[in-house]
Amino acid sequence: MVALQGWVNAKRVVGGIVFLEIIPENLVQPVTAVFKKSENRDLWKEAKKVKIGTAVRIEGEYSRVRLSKRGEEFKPTKFEVITPPVDILPIDLTGKTPVLFDTKLKYRYLMLRLPKERAIFKIRARLLKHVRDFLEKNDFLEVHTPKIVGAGAEGGATLFELDYFGRKAFLAQSPQLYKQMLITSIPRVYEITPYFRAEQHHTTRHLNECWGIDVEMGFISSVEDILKLLEELLSSTIEYIRETCKEELEILGVDLKLPRRPFPRLTYDNVIQLLEERGIKVTWGEDLSDREERVLGSIMKEKGYDLYFIVRYPWETKPFYIMRRDGYSESFDLDYKGLEISSGGQREHRYTELLRNIRDKGLDPMDFEFYLEAFKYGMPPHGGFGLGVERLLMKMLDMENIRETIIFTRDIHRLIP
Repeated sequence: MVALQGWVNAKRVVGGIVFLEIIPENLVQPVTAVFKKSENRDLWKEAKKVKIGTAVRIEGEYSRVRLSKRGEEFKPTKFEVITPPVDILPIDLTGKTPVLFDTKLKYRYLMLRLPKERAIFKIRARLLKHVRDFLEKNDFLEVHTPKIVGAGAEGGATLFELDYFGRKAFLAQSPQLYKQMLITSIPRVYEITPYFRAEQHHTTRHLNECWGIDVEMGFISSVEDILKLLEELLSSTIEYIRETCKEELEILGVDLKLPRRPFPRLTYDNVIQLLEERGIKVTWGEDLSDREERVLGSIMKEKGYDLYFIVRYPWETKPFYIMRRDGYSESFDLDYKGLEISSGGQREHRYTELLRNIRDKGLDPMDFEFYLEAFKYGMPPHGGFGLGVERLLMKMLDMENIRETIIFTRDIHRLIP
């Protein structure tokens, strides 16, 4: 005997048979419970009355004979209505009627009764599980840094300001400063964390609250140590999702390919040249625009690469904590099919050089006094990266809008639900 708990997504009555399509608990595919009048009239009558959207509990066993074309079949011996809906459902739970994108975001908690929506977030959960497993096998310690901070990691104006008992404080853009401070004692740390960015974006690739995988590693020889770690992490994660999420990928119609390795290391100057060959002029020293990233993605796809690094950016385009060398930075971006999904690099670990960097960026060292303090006590060479969870999923699953990869969206227009 098996207990099946879930929600009625569809109902069909054919003569003396009632078919109830149930989306059960955390499975991605529906199960069809088949109630026959000839076998149990009372259960058949109850099933015939049930409303779409009702939470139910059914006991029985899976059928060897399949009458329904949708989902595995279940033969009930007991049927219990747990909670019927008290209003008309705002979406079609069969998935046959198209849903406006804004409606989908508003009712995401209901959309998760549909197999395609469930598939996205089961993949997301497994992705994060694998990232944790990978990093812990490589001796990284999971840490948790403050989300209410006194200074922004980027030193810019894109911060959400709040009143902290009469003092000015901000929601954290990134755990960058804190994870660096921890390298004084713990040489390998990571955090899976929310980011809060106050940019007023209206694009399909930006959110104001998003999630990132932040990693920092001490005692490195060069930035190449970080590139190798990130390449191995992503290759391992994509392979894991291919192997463990076959059902979910099939539901989404995604053919997830293993990345070609090693990921190319394109210098910033190489990129400028490649874009100019396509008729796109980039002012040296400026960061790449969304359009320029997309064109570069097309160029690299022609060369057979979905994932590729951009290295040696001009130091002026990067934050103060990045190490500089001869006017360039020991930094990188990692792009996936024309979208930046990660950035990182080797940090400046020398106290006097870091102080100079802060001043050269026009920042006040007093605002970073708590951070600078950690660099007085034997800070080793270190580096790391931040990897955007939603951006990674967006490209892995070939989605057009980043909002499809997070359950509750926070952008310039959405504060609820």
